[in-house]
Amino acid sequence: MKYRIAFARRFQKDYLKLPEEIQEKTDKQIRRLADGGFSYPSLRVKKIEGEEKVWEASITMNYRMVFYHEEDIVTLLRIGIHDIL
Repeated sequence: MKYRIAFARRFQKDYLKLPEEIQEKTDKQIRRLADGGFSYPSLRVKKIEGEEKVWEASITMNYRMVFYHEEDIVTLLRIGIHDIL
């Protein structure tokens, strides 16, 4: 299943503050997610405890993105270092 990707304003602000190398890796992971990659190994997608439709996915071992998922839409909410999110 393919997903439509939406970007929250906060995600866009976070993204612009990232190093260029992490932005490039993020772009690649977003494409994988859009192509239905919830099970793609490097994304390591998991549900956030206590939240019904909020998930996280890995960019690198240190960077994560948090997103809301409903039907065929994935809304990217935040991106940053794992400890901050």
